[in-house]
Amino acid sequence: MKKLLNTLFVLSEDVYLSLDGENVVLLRGDETAGRFPLHTLESILSFSYKGASPALMGKCVQYGKNLAFFTPRGRFLARVSGPCGGNILLRRTQYRTADDSAASCSLARNFILGKLYNCRWVLERATRDHPMRVDVAALKAASEQIKTLLPQVAVCDSLETLRGLEGKGAAYYFDVVGQLVLQNKESFSFSGRNRRPPLDPMNALLSFLYALLANDCAAALEGVGLDSQAGFLHRDRSGRSSLALDLMEELRPILADRMALTIVNGRKIGPEDFQYQPSGAVFLSDNGRKTVLAAWQERKREILTHPYLKEKLPWGLVPHIQALLLARYMRGDLDAYPPFFWK
Repeated sequence: MKKLLNTLFVLSEDVYLSLDGENVVLLRGDETAGRFPLHTLESILSFSYKGASPALMGKCVQYGKNLAFFTPRGRFLARVSGPCGGNILLRRTQYRTADDSAASCSLARNFILGKLYNCRWVLERATRDHPMRVDVAALKAASEQIKTLLPQVAVCDSLETLRGLEGKGAAYYFDVVGQLVLQNKESFSFSGRNRRPPLDPMNALLSFLYALLANDCAAALEGVGLDSQAGFLHRDRSGRSSLALDLMEELRPILADRMALTIVNGRKIGPEDFQYQPSGAVFLSDNGRKTVLAAWQERKREILTHPYLKEKLPWGLVPHIQALLLARYMRGDLDAYPPFFWK
């Protein structure tokens, strides 16, 4: 259990949420694992299979507290919220912002600032950790090129221009990120991003990890009452979680890309874990997906210090914290959305 931003995260799979007077009680069997005054909480996000009592759900509705349920792996299941929970007001603000190109750009540039900053530090960390195994000059040059884009992104007032700057930064990054593949280079050579379908094992691995990250971001957004389909940088498209794609931009390099490199460089996966189609498409096999999912869940349990909150938490909670910060900005509680800057 962890309480952040007046939100209670229930991370244990075997905990049942109950109500005792005005307190949320966390029960593990017959034992009390925790007790929190309900009036001090804004939201409860439960990743437990056990669920919650009808009495607690009714009290949350009565007091306008957001109560959301996820699987232990992070898939959104359901949400209970009362008429005073602010969700409709929050979503109306979200839709108005999405319809305003200037307001959308103001938010979207923070997502892209976070993405380009994190791309830089993926490259910079590689030059520090593996100076004898990578082309330090090439990585430093790409890092500097990305750095020059950051001031332009910070003042950009056009979504179209912002997408162009993001595209430039991604091109600089993907031109050299293949050098970070240190093992099994023949099978996992990477010369650039391709998708729909991926045409090589490294791109297949990245596409699968991006799908996992998008799912986690969509679940996090739904959990705080935002509409995961109404985005600001990514525009509306039927069936697409555009806001989840927005939110994941800053997390792609540090969660998905570094995860792919860790799996490959750790020899946890090999060419035999992929399916090669006659069309040239390459996909992970069932065994490959199992391996990646296990590594993904292991990474999500690792602890870091959140750069904005200065609190220690698991990596798996980062999308949820960013979603909370985004919701707080949309409600006017924050002056700006704080991107996740990793270093």
